[in-house]
Amino acid sequence: MKKIGIIGGSGLYDIEGIEGVKEVEIKTPFGGPSGAYVTGSLEGVEVVFLPRHDKGHKISPSEINYRANIYGMKRLGVSAIFSVSACGSFKEELKPMDFVVPDQFIDRTVKRQSSFFTDGIVAHVGFANPICSQLADILEKSAKAIGSTVHRGGTYLNMEGPQFSTRAESNLYRSWGLDIIGMTNATEAKLAREAEIAYATLAAVTDYDCWHSSHESVTTDMIVECLTRNIDNAKKILKKAIVEAAKIESFSAENALQFALITDKAKISEKTKKDLDIIIGKYI
Repeated sequence: MKKIGIIGGSGLYDIEGIEGVKEVEIKTPFGGPSGAYVTGSLEGVEVVFLPRHDKGHKISPSEINYRANIYGMKRLGVSAIFSVSACGSFKEELKPMDFVVPDQFIDRTVKRQSSFFTDGIVAHVGFANPICSQLADILEKSAKAIGSTVHRGGTYLNMEGPQFSTRAESNLYRSWGLDIIGMTNATEAKLAREAEIAYATLAAVTDYDCWHSSHESVTTDMIVECLTRNIDNAKKILKKAIVEAAKIESFSAENALQFALITDKAKISEKTKKDLDIIIGKYI
């Protein structure tokens, strides 16, 4: 069975039925991850959790070491990642307390390291479909099974942050026909694809950004309150999704690098080969 990774807030880890819980520290060539990985098992499925912002939410979205986070998941043998995160909504029908399982991203970030392939090695992975449809199917079915309102499909705008949108930005993104906005998932998805890990997002709508007449601005209190209220639903969804995802024999992301590496193998440094062995070893 596949090993499943979860990236999200620390409150997600207290899922009923998780056994053998322990913390694992991982060192990576890219520095330290957001925090210790929490491992355990659910109905015989090995699960790896990671607090995206560390315990106590101490790391800003732009300061997260995304490469280390995904590298650590790869080192621990994870084949698929469910990402759980808060998001703002650009559409009236995507209401606070709803869930969205997007299928596309627009990345507006400018400060992040979003590739493992730098410093003398180049790879171009296909990213036309950034979300694993198999995992998205499972999230949608799991959310419906527990009675949550879930919207399948749509585009997630990944802003840089940590500030929220201006009203002009919010209305611009709405004019583009986008659905939700967040600060983290596109970067994770890019790195997961390079690491040949399947990836899908379970986005919890917490607000209408700042375009909506019901509130003129977004506040952290608003987001935390809504996310806290929905955390139990997220855990119920994950409990079902983890078990189903582990049954999948193969994911399309598992061969993402097959035709992506472009650098002459003879020109790749020994250090890079060593650092990226768990990602590119089978190809070089």
